[in-house]
Amino acid sequence: MTVHDVARHLPGTTVLREHCRSIALLEAVLSPEWESRRHSFADHWSETESMALMRNGSGDEYSIVFSPFGVFVRGFDHESPMSPYVEDGPWPGVLDEVPEVFRPYVEEPAFSDEDGVPLVTACVWQETGDDGWKAGTIDFSESATEDPDGAGYLFQLLVDRSPEAFQRWAEDYYEVPVDLEAVRHVFSSSPLTEAVVRALNPEIGLADLAEDLAVIGYSAS
Repeated sequence: MTVHDVARHLPGTTVLREHCRSIALLEAVLSPEWESRRHSFADHWSETESMALMRNGSGDEYSIVFSPFGVFVRGFDHESPMSPYVEDGPWPGVLDEVPEVFRPYVEEPAFSDEDGVPLVTACVWQETGDDGWKAGTIDFSESATEDPDGAGYLFQLLVDRSPEAFQRWAEDYYEVPVDLEAVRHVFSSSPLTEAVVRALNPEIGLADLAEDLAVIGYSAS
């Protein structure tokens, strides 16, 4: 799988935003310690932007910025043969066709290393009014045939958005049972309840999640 395959499987921007929000909320319940979570969501990254973030603690990450101009998705697989450290800069084609409205995200310090090099091996975007996702024209590395840019690995929970896929991932990552019906509840964007919280993590309650709910922008009842 490459970024072009991911682009064909991503949902519309509204669905993607709510899915990212739901994943972040589920991890907030499963892991009260923020540092242990992989996925987060900031409903007000700025006055006009929201952002979803994934960091695995080993150098792999993605960021998704939702803005009035559309959505910009950047992924970085630090072991990819298309790493900017292999080519002394982003792999040809990955960022070359990014529209001007998204250039600030290409140059965003939070998405770059200390020398200002963009940390990116995969990038897709959709401007407001577009009818689908776009990616650059890329000659993929021949040294890795299955997942050359890391897109299949990085965006697996965005391509397979089923509750079962998240349950499998979370049970493997957190090494605890994860209640499938509770995951389905959150994936439907239904208000979070005490019962759902307890089903996912008996050690906390709804009141413990007040700050996370505010940051993520998820409702509770």
